[in-house]
Amino acid sequence: MAVNTSSASIEPTLQPDGSTSGNFTLENILGTNHEAVEHPRLKEKDSGDATEPGHGWDEESAVRPAADGFCIECEDQPAQVVCDTCVDNYCEVCFAAQHRKGSRKKHIAKPIPSSAKSRSVQNDVAEDVKKNGEQENDVDMDDSYEELDRISIEASKAPVSTQLLGAQPTIGSKVGEWFVDRSKYIPLRLTYGERKYLRLLDAALQVSEYTDKIDTLGFGLSKPKRIVHQIRELCAILSGLVLAADYKQGQELFTDRDFQSNADFYQTIFELGRRHKIMNPDKMRTTYGKLIYLLQDSQSPDVRDMLSFSCVKPIVSVYTVLEEKDALNMLRDDLIMVATQEIYSEGRSKREVQRDIKNKERAIETLASKYQRSGLNQEQVRQCIYSIGDNHAFLRTNRDPCEKMITYLKQYFHPTQAKDNKSSLAIRSGKQGARLSHDHAKQYAYVLQSLTLWREILHDMFRLWSLAEQDLLAENVPYRLRDTGQGLNRVQAAPKTFRMMHTILHRAQQSVGTWIGSSAIHMGDHNVPNALMFIDKYSQIYRILLPICNTLSQIPSLAEKPALRSYIEDDFGSIDNCMREILCDFFQHGFDGSGADNFFDAGSCIDGRLTSAWNWCAQLEKKRYFPVFLLTGFVGFDGDW
Repeated sequence: MAVNTSSASIEPTLQPDGSTSGNFTLENILGTNHEAVEHPRLKEKDSGDATEPGHGWDEESAVRPAADGFCIECEDQPAQVVCDTCVDNYCEVCFAAQHRKGSRKKHIAKPIPSSAKSRSVQNDVAEDVKKNGEQENDVDMDDSYEELDRISIEASKAPVSTQLLGAQPTIGSKVGEWFVDRSKYIPLRLTYGERKYLRLLDAALQVSEYTDKIDTLGFGLSKPKRIVHQIRELCAILSGLVLAADYKQGQELFTDRDFQSNADFYQTIFELGRRHKIMNPDKMRTTYGKLIYLLQDSQSPDVRDMLSFSCVKPIVSVYTVLEEKDALNMLRDDLIMVATQEIYSEGRSKREVQRDIKNKERAIETLASKYQRSGLNQEQVRQCIYSIGDNHAFLRTNRDPCEKMITYLKQYFHPTQAKDNKSSLAIRSGKQGARLSHDHAKQYAYVLQSLTLWREILHDMFRLWSLAEQDLLAENVPYRLRDTGQGLNRVQAAPKTFRMMHTILHRAQQSVGTWIGSSAIHMGDHNVPNALMFIDKYSQIYRILLPICNTLSQIPSLAEKPALRSYIEDDFGSIDNCMREILCDFFQHGFDGSGADNFFDAGSCIDGRLTSAWNWCAQLEKKRYFPVFLLTGFVGFDGDW
C-alpha cells in the first residue's frame, strides 16, 4: 500500500555550513545530526526564541543536577561517600543499593569528611522544592534535615553491628550514649492519675463515630465543618465524663464551655492516649486509629482556624523530662544497666533470681536519691527508670522471637545443602500456593534475611513510631481518601518513616551480606496507605512468631507424658522430627510470596514477606501438626501468650 508523505514531510532547509536545520523529516531522523531533530509540535508556542529546544514531561528530573553536598541518587540526603570509579557522591544507603552486584560491586568508595551543611544550602534546596510544588513531601525542612543528618552521621561513624543503636550494653560495660539516644523515643510511663484520664479518653473514643462520618463520600456538609463538629462533640463527651468522674475539677474546667481556653487539657488527654499506645501496642486496638485520624484532621489549617485551638502536643519522653531538669547524666551512669535490666527465671535458681531483684531495687533507689533535683523528685526519677525497663520488656516480647527463630533456622537446617527431603527448604512456584522458586540455599538465605530485617525493625520500633506520628500529624502533608481494594483508606506520604526504613534495610543487608528478592518498600500506596498502617503491620510480627516459639519450646515437656510421646513418635518419628517439620513448613510457605491476588502485592518485596507469613497462619488448621499446637495451649495468633 502506497503512503502519501508529501503533506506530512517538511523539506529540509540548507544552512550556510551545508547542514540541514532541525526539521522533523525522515532524512533528518535517519541522518547523523540527531541533536538537531525537533518535532514541530513540541516547540513552545509562547517562546519567542525559535532555537530553544522543547522539553518533555519526563525530562526535568533527568537533567536537574543534585544540590551541592547531597547524594546524586536520592538528592535529599547529605553525601557521605564518593565512588572513585563513578566519581559521584552518594549517601551510604544509596551507594550500597547501587553497588550491590555486577561490576559496580568492585567499586571503591572513600568517605567524605563529615561537616554540617551550611544554612545557605538548606535554604536553596527548600526554595527549589517550594518552586516545584513539592513542599508537601516534608513538613519542616530544617527539622527533617537535622533528624536525617543525625541518623546518617550515626550510620557512618558506627560499625555495622552498632548502627542505629545496636544491641544493649552488657552489665559491667560502659554505657556511653546508648541510653541517652534510646530515651529520646521512649515515652514516659503513665502515672496512676493519668491512667484515670486514659480510661475516660478510651471510653469517649469507643462511642465516637468519627471515622464513619468523616471518611465517607457524598455527605451534606463540607469536610472541614464535619471535622470541627465531630472534634467538638468528642471534647464535649470528654467534658461530661470528667465532670462525672470528678465534679469539682469538671466545674472548674468547663463552667463556660469554652473549648479554646481548655486547649491544654485536651492536648494532654490526647497525648496520654498516644503515649500509652506506643508503650502498649496491644491496647486501644480499635480506638487509636480514630484518635490519630482525628488529630491528623485537626492539623489542617482550615480546621484549626475554625476550631481556634490545636489538639496536638509532643509526646512526653524520658529524654525530655530529664533534659528539662538537667538530669541526663543519670542515663550515662553505669548503674542504669542494673536498674533497668530484665530478670529472667528460666533455667536459674531461686537464689540467683532473688539476688538480681535486690541488686535492681538497690540500683533504682541509689539513682533516685542521686539524681533528684528541684522540680524532679525521686518518684519521677523512678518513673523514668521504669519506662526504660518497659522498653526492654517490649523488646523481649517483640524482638526476641525473631532471634529465637533465627537460632532454630541455624540449628535445624544447613545453609547450603539439605540432608534429605524433610530438611530441604526448596520451594517451587505453583506448588502448595508458592509464588517464588528457590532452591534450598536461596530459601535459607531469604528466610534469614527476612527474620533479620524484622529484628532490626522491631529493635527501632519506638523511633519508627515517633517518625510515623510526625508524618501522620504533619500540617503540610495532605492525604487522599482512596479505595485501595480494602475499603476507603487515607493515602498519605511518609517521607521520614520511609527514609528510616531504607536505613534499617541497609543495615540488614550489610549484616546478612547478600540480598535475595526485591528490596522495594511500600509506603503511601494501596498496599500500605500511610504510616499508621505501616506501624500496625509490623507491630503484629510477634503475634506470628511468639506462638510458634512457645509451641516449639513446650514440645519436649509434652513428650514426658507416655501417651503424648507415643503420638509424637508414631506420627513424626521423634521430637526433633516434629519440631523440624513445623519449622520446615513455616520457613518454606511462610516465606513463599503467597498471600495476595498478584505478585506485586506480595512476592519478595519487604512488606510481601510479612503478607506471606500471615497467609501461612491462616492455613495452620489444615496442617497435620496442628494438634501439636493445640496440645501446647495454642488458642490463636490473636490470643494471650
